[in-house]
Amino acid sequence: MSVVRIFLVFMTLFFTSHAMAADHTLFDEVLKAHVKQGVVNYPAIQKDQRFSEYLDYLADADPASFKTVPEKLAFYINAYNALAIKGILDGLSPGSFFSRITYFKSTEYKLAGEDINLYDLERDIIIPFAEPRIHFAIVCASASCPKLISEAYTADKLEQQLEANTRAFLSNEFKNKFDAGKKVASISKIFDWFTSDFEKHSGSLQKYLAKYVGNAEVAKLLEQEAFKIKYLKYDWSLNGKSI
Repeated sequence: MSVVRIFLVFMTLFFTSHAMAADHTLFDEVLKAHVKQGVVNYPAIQKDQRFSEYLDYLADADPASFKTVPEKLAFYINAYNALAIKGILDGLSPGSFFSRITYFKSTEYKLAGEDINLYDLERDIIIPFAEPRIHFAIVCASASCPKLISEAYTADKLEQQLEANTRAFLSNEFKNKFDAGKKVASISKIFDWFTSDFEKHSGSLQKYLAKYVGNAEVAKLLEQEAFKIKYLKYDWSLNGKSI
């Protein structure tokens, strides 16, 4: 084989391998431009061509070609958040019981060549990664959800992003309150819906919470499972400016 041919083969393999890497640049630009402190400007996103282009990318992407678990997980977290936004832009809403059925289960989106709804994307694809911190990264457009961060998730930053999200969520007193004196924890309904995910990771829900609360006294009591747990009512109102 000639030197020229060897070079051409090498360059083909090089660019092919790099082309398969997940690319969330468009979504990152959209989030930086239109999400401030977790407040989403849906009308602005609707007008942003970059978002439409990113949805096209998600529709045709091949997650099987991604090389690492963080790359795959970042892809699916971004996909969930983008499709949740798409639902709002299409006039859907998780605001009422019946509208939640349409928003999460009845409406399908094109992802990686397949049709899928938000419910199945979360339950059948994302949760099986066995990473409970995803519950503070995927955002279903509601006020009681974790805040949508102003950047896309990427493989190289995923650990840092998930860790920061979890600590930020636990420190938000509107979503999680810990009364050490009364030993009562009033926490997000997310911990009720997905208790088993947290128990599998740390043995119990309270032990999981102990890893991420900022107050040392509260953390110690949680480690001892000394709190009575109450779940706060979930606020399904929109997490931003409506269409």
